[in-house]
Amino acid sequence: MVEKIAHKLTRRPRLVALVALLMLIPSALGYVATRVNYDILTYLPQDLESSQGERLLEEPFHMAATSMLIVEGMPAAYTNSLIQDIQKVPNVSNAVWLSNAVGIQIPVDFIPAGLRDMFYAGDATMLIIQYGKSGADEETMEAIQAVRDLCNEKCFLAGFSVVIKDTKDLVDRELPVYVGLAVLLSLVAMALTMESTVLPLVFLGSIGMAIVYNFGSNVFLGQISYITQAIAAVLQLGVTMDYSIFLYHRYQEEKTRYTDKRDAMTQAIVAAFVSLSGSSLTTIAGFLALCFMRLTLGRDIGIVMAKGVVLGVATVVLVLPAFLLLFDKQIEKHRHRSLLPEFTGVNAWIVRHRKGLVALFLLLFPPALYAQSHAEVYYKLDEALPQDMASIVANNKLKDEFDMATSHFALLRDDLPATDMNQMENAVREVEGVTSVLSYHAMLGTGIPDFFIPEQVRDMLKQEGYQLVMINSEYATASHQVSAQLEELNAILKQYDPGALITGEAALTNDLIDTSAVDFQVTNYISIAAILLIVAWVFRSLTMPVVLVAAIELAIFINQGIPYFTGTVIPFVSPTIIGCVQLGATVDYAILLATRFREELRNGKDRLEAIQIAGRASDGAIITSSLVMFCATLGVGLISEIEIISSICTMLARGALISALVSIFLMPAVLCACEPLFQRTSFQWRQPPAKQETDQEQPQTAEIS
Repeated sequence: MVEKIAHKLTRRPRLVALVALLMLIPSALGYVATRVNYDILTYLPQDLESSQGERLLEEPFHMAATSMLIVEGMPAAYTNSLIQDIQKVPNVSNAVWLSNAVGIQIPVDFIPAGLRDMFYAGDATMLIIQYGKSGADEETMEAIQAVRDLCNEKCFLAGFSVVIKDTKDLVDRELPVYVGLAVLLSLVAMALTMESTVLPLVFLGSIGMAIVYNFGSNVFLGQISYITQAIAAVLQLGVTMDYSIFLYHRYQEEKTRYTDKRDAMTQAIVAAFVSLSGSSLTTIAGFLALCFMRLTLGRDIGIVMAKGVVLGVATVVLVLPAFLLLFDKQIEKHRHRSLLPEFTGVNAWIVRHRKGLVALFLLLFPPALYAQSHAEVYYKLDEALPQDMASIVANNKLKDEFDMATSHFALLRDDLPATDMNQMENAVREVEGVTSVLSYHAMLGTGIPDFFIPEQVRDMLKQEGYQLVMINSEYATASHQVSAQLEELNAILKQYDPGALITGEAALTNDLIDTSAVDFQVTNYISIAAILLIVAWVFRSLTMPVVLVAAIELAIFINQGIPYFTGTVIPFVSPTIIGCVQLGATVDYAILLATRFREELRNGKDRLEAIQIAGRASDGAIITSSLVMFCATLGVGLISEIEIISSICTMLARGALISALVSIFLMPAVLCACEPLFQRTSFQWRQPPAKQETDQEQPQTAEIS
């Protein structure tokens, strides 16, 4: 069946290329129609109390997004005029200042100090602005920009929704640079390691189409995260380049056996389909392991990248052959000598020092594991952004001038007795780090008659049986202090209303910390188990998968442990993603070496000779593959101002090199030492399989070569 399809594809390469190009049109439309989510906190499990509270803020309170506008050194007339203009902005549901919070009939000097200090600090005053949609909604971002357009240089718009808006703007500016730099550096890597100047361009064109297909098909997911959008293209480029290299090398091999290059390509397609459908399983398993995170950001990245690998394999098998046939003359015309050195001396040295290298392999585990488990991570999302960003500057002013490092939103029944509300609010104010409390009851408690409270303020604080209490804190989000504060506040609120909920950036981030700690363990175990099973099936061995996975896990431990030795604090999501992606993407290096090692043993070689031959045959492919992955991700890691993206890509680039070094220098010694064990615990380890099985396994001997 595969051979028949391959035969038809190779007879009409122009038609195949035309269809592939035409499919870019709906893919591009799908890409444009796919929404991008810039709020990581929306990926928290929806059964958490903080998530439930966030939904209540959105409906019925229409306060899913709230920002604070600081106005410095301007007269009250300007602020009054400004707030009236802000209230007219589409999707601004409410805008509150002290004058309209208590009614313009009440002179400012008559307002109690506690309430007045919440809105005034020196010559600065604060306005609270609420939006009708969530902070990650496009309409909210448009409203934030409209509010900024109304303000002068003495106005500073703060709040988490404003940070989301600035993140979007930054990603939109940087994304074209990410892709362009990845393409440029990948071209450099391929020019150094391949034997034709035209071939890298053909490969990049084919992979570029696969990337567009992948991004276009994301429309069926509804939305993707900005992290996925930023890293998926460069990661897909780095991961799936191996498949193109294998198809081309197999094509070159088959050309020596056939006079018609179309027949040679037909056989290459058959070999590629059999090999890559098995080889890609480890990469897909690594990505799909992310889908088991409770933080559904992992599912977002995992589905998009697993889909990207599948589409990458499909493009290599169905589309790339047409382009290779069409450009075959140009590829051959511009051939040059490969710049990769011979590895005969290196592999001979490795064999001579194999005992010391096995000892080094074992000795590296304890310090690498210790460093990996003690590397510090942070969860405060705005720490991953440039500190001169307008929203970050405004948030710092809010903290310094108004003692509002963060704001908690408590939701309670609105029928609580006044005495209970008095006791509860007094207890809340006594909690360490709480700077102010704003509630409907607190306003009435100042002696202001109920009919003086404007309707818009009542609507802000009371809706459909719930009342909202805004609790401001001097503690920063994701700090130990705010975590303890939230625990104490939650205990107080539930004394008076067992169904009370606390939400806001700090509460959501606190749940993010707890969720991620579990996710890190779960995804790592699942990815390791899945890849162990796949490798066990490929090699029909009980011990080979343990050795191969252990080798790549060592590379992962070293990669994740480097921040410990450098004193670098990394974003919380980086270790989880790296643990799955580096394992799935680079275990092929070890599989390639082990497969060739087994093949040479079956050909009658002793283990020392077999490992040297396997090393010589595999090292060039491993270096090419790791260099492409390194170059595709390094540029993003170096230039991105968003540290979450920068950290993930830097660790992916570094991880590709570390995995390659472990596979080239340590794996041969370990495989050689463990060969007697493999022979006892594997099916047909040295015995050549039957003819049919040989034909099926043969392509696996050069999975990424």
